[in-house]
Formats: sequence, C-alpha cells, structure tokens
Amino acid sequence: MTFAWYGHLKDKGVLLWKAILVSWGIAFFEYCLMVPANRIGYTSGLNGFQLKIIQEVITLVVFCFFAVWYLKEPFHWKYLVSFLFILGAVYFAFKK
Repeated sequence: MTFAWYGHLKDKGVLLWKAILVSWGIAFFEYCLMVPANRIGYTSGLNGFQLKIIQEVITLVVFCFFAVWYLKEPFHWKYLVSFLFILGAVYFAFKK
C-alpha cells in the first residue's frame, strides 16, 4: 500500500486521475493478500485490534525504508522516538 499511496509523489507530472487509477490497481493486489491474511489471523486467535496494530507497525517499517530510499527524505531522531512509542502500544495490545 505504501507505493500505491505515496509512489506518485516524486512524479508531479502525472495527472491526478492517472495516479489514482494506478494506485487503485496496485492496492487491489495488496488487498487480495491482506484480506486472507486478516481472515487467517482472526481465525488463529488474534482479535481485530491486534490485527490492526500489526498492520500499522508493518506499514510504518515499510514506509520508513520507502521514505528514505525512494522519496529521499531524511530520517530524524524524532521519527525513531515516535516509532518506539508505537512499539510500546504494540506491547500493551498483546500483553496478557
């Protein structure tokens, strides 16, 4: 989803409607994987909150690499601190 949502930012010459169609095309295939993954996770004992938290952490990790290498944006220490707080949320979401 990262590339579908943010990949068009570097190429400002692409018309918005074309960016939307390409993004939807990319997202369709990712949803084809995400829906079964959520179903499997849910039937394996994870609840909806846990599934969403897992998805957000994966998205943030992928986005960090994407932003640095594809968008060429600097990675600041404040993003690391923010990510650590999110990992704290993951800890509490899975704590028994």
